[in-house]
Amino acid sequence: MRAGPTQEEVRRHNLGTLLRYVHVHGATSRAELTTRLGLNRSTIGALTAELTTAGLVNERTPGETGRAGRPSLVVQPESSKVFAYAVSIEVDRLRAARIGLGGRILDRRDAARPRGMQAMDAVEPLAHFIDEMRASVPDGSRYVGGGCAVAGMVRRDDGVVRLAPTVGWVDEPVGEALSSAVGDHGSFTVGNVADVSALVEHSRGAAVGCDNVIYLYGDVGVGGGIIAGGRRVTGHGGYGGEVGHMVVNPHGRPCSCGSRGCWETEIGESALLQAAGRAGESGRDAVLDVVEAAMRGDREAQRAVRQVGDWIGFGVGNLANIFNPEAVIFGGTLRDIYLVAAAHIRSRLNSVALAATREHIRLRTPELGTDAALIGAGELAFERILEDPMSA
Repeated sequence: MRAGPTQEEVRRHNLGTLLRYVHVHGATSRAELTTRLGLNRSTIGALTAELTTAGLVNERTPGETGRAGRPSLVVQPESSKVFAYAVSIEVDRLRAARIGLGGRILDRRDAARPRGMQAMDAVEPLAHFIDEMRASVPDGSRYVGGGCAVAGMVRRDDGVVRLAPTVGWVDEPVGEALSSAVGDHGSFTVGNVADVSALVEHSRGAAVGCDNVIYLYGDVGVGGGIIAGGRRVTGHGGYGGEVGHMVVNPHGRPCSCGSRGCWETEIGESALLQAAGRAGESGRDAVLDVVEAAMRGDREAQRAVRQVGDWIGFGVGNLANIFNPEAVIFGGTLRDIYLVAAAHIRSRLNSVALAATREHIRLRTPELGTDAALIGAGELAFERILEDPMSA
């Protein structure tokens, strides 16, 4: 039988719990931390003192509270001094940011990404962005690591993108290449864009308070980030959540993955543009043009939006029966379609999902918008220090 945790293990666990709380919730009084974490005042005082000495948090006296007695000190993350680099490789854009502890974006860069750009060709401009941002880092700052979000299947152990059919990548060592390109900036942890977006929308965005969430991210393809019981569901190797390759129409269009009738062939970018008679167009701007045309009353655009909305509801209904989520969030181009097809999506969802799995579902758009992927990538980098603040 294994002995119980040592005092040192308990201390490190409590340090991580406290740091994670202020990282997610921001400035918090010692009194609230005592209540929320279930620890006594002296323990909270000792933990915050240790984290302050380590340069991870600071304490300040709150403003006028209107209450008698000595006010409780407020603990807040050292957002301007403790940071991670985060990058996002998207179908049409490359994004990079310096993100402070607490999820605060301190600096950012972005550029258009030509379709067909290979993984290794994307690394150089991202590394250049990081070099540019490095020049403005204040003296005495602490770098904790890097995170990268990509629209593809990522092998959890080493950051290799096993497959990203919408951009033509197979077995690309993105994590290794980024780590090498940025040199002394340290290693990069790689994650799927839908997974990391789900993570931050759950902790600080549209799904706060919901422990069962599905985040759907759309562009050329469709990916899903799944939170079940408050924890990410990524599968054995990290490949879980590929909902875009759920077959919904066996006699449908061929998919880039080699199958036929995958969900993304019915709700992805090309499905909407083809249905709207714009098969030669591509990109988010083209999707927005269809959405705006539908809002203006263009009948062909309206039919296209209804058709795609119907298939969105069909797939969400099946996911509801499997995962029983409290909230479904539509990101990427699916957000734009949802805003004009919400009624069709809900109607189809109601016809497919069991009453017990659909009656409580909230359909939402991302509160963090397009920043969800970057902030989520930053979370990958912060995880080690949040798990054990004294590890480095």
